[in-house]
Amino acid sequence: MATINSNYLKLKAGYLFPEIARRVQAFAAANPDANIIRLGIGDVTEPLPLACREAMIKAVEEMGDRSSFKGYGPEQGYAWLREKIAVHDFQARGCEISADEIFISDGSKCDTGNILDIFGDNNSIAVTDPVYPVYVDTNVMAGHTGEANDRGEYEGLIYLPITAENNFTAQIPAEKVDLIYLCFPNNPTGATATKEHLTAWVNYARANGSIIFFDAAYEAFITDASLPHSIYEIEGARQCAIEFRSFSKNAGFTGTRCALTVVPQSLTAKAADGTDVQLWKLWNRRQSTKFNGVSYIVQRGAEAVYSPEGQAQVQELVKFYLQNATIIREKLTAAGLEVHGGVNAPYVWVKTPQGLSSWDFFDKLLHTCNVVGTPGSGFGAAGEGYFRLSAFNSRANVEAAMERIISKFQG
Repeated sequence: MATINSNYLKLKAGYLFPEIARRVQAFAAANPDANIIRLGIGDVTEPLPLACREAMIKAVEEMGDRSSFKGYGPEQGYAWLREKIAVHDFQARGCEISADEIFISDGSKCDTGNILDIFGDNNSIAVTDPVYPVYVDTNVMAGHTGEANDRGEYEGLIYLPITAENNFTAQIPAEKVDLIYLCFPNNPTGATATKEHLTAWVNYARANGSIIFFDAAYEAFITDASLPHSIYEIEGARQCAIEFRSFSKNAGFTGTRCALTVVPQSLTAKAADGTDVQLWKLWNRRQSTKFNGVSYIVQRGAEAVYSPEGQAQVQELVKFYLQNATIIREKLTAAGLEVHGGVNAPYVWVKTPQGLSSWDFFDKLLHTCNVVGTPGSGFGAAGEGYFRLSAFNSRANVEAAMERIISKFQG
């Protein structure tokens, strides 16, 4: 008889975003005339940049001619895209990252989960709390944890609380940890990490033989020149870090899917016999076996991000969403709510008013304001009493949502 992967049974009922969708659908069915504004999931709303669209159209036309048709591409991604990424995103910021250390994929969410394929089952693993749920759930699925307790914390994971008291940047653990998940600008809190903070993490990782999984999906939203965009801006990071990036939020590729992972050739981890093994080789083997690459058409669209026109258009997109974040932050602050994030990041982290729990505030916001956000407790126990609002929406919707919320919760 076939058996299942019983680790899936340890997952808490309903992944966060499907549970949000369920509640919203139930409300919409009961209130068909309600004009619901969704500031929950981090999905973009503005069209793809013109430069990307034009490049994709040209690529489609190429696929219609035998002489320029493209079949299977290289699993690691086309060299012409990887080279532009290396130059513009890393070398321009002083990072010693070459094109052959970049792997093109269909999403940083996928890669942060799939990266576990090349690591053993006996690693100690640290995550922040609150945390992007994918980091936790993929470790549960892989059998790296025990059961969850009443707070939703899984046995076997080391939780690093990020709170207002520590400016939402995790304290480095006293014990040795093998794998560490860091996300800056942070999802869900919108916090950023200084160069000094990341330097401390890199120094810790190198001293303990740890590997940092650095999720930089929102780096394009950093406007403060003093803040690092990449962990490879920190000396020594090539020896201890893997970085994940995405075209989803800066260039609107949530529906077309393109991202990248950087695995330095100098990065190693231990085999069972104590020998050092190059992680680049393992990740390359994993991708070559389980992944057929991102489509030629989409990669041409991503390449256009680095054209002069693409750069200008992407900057306008990022500016637009940051202005949305500013409106949310300033309106709610003026209304007397405690607000964090929304600077150098597209997420605003709100302290729930009137002593409401995260899910109670979700329901009240949905039913009284017809506005959807994300309950902080869905990101971990330390997120209880907070609420995430996304800046990814139209200007009109953001302004209307703020007026609705202020009318119900001001003062």
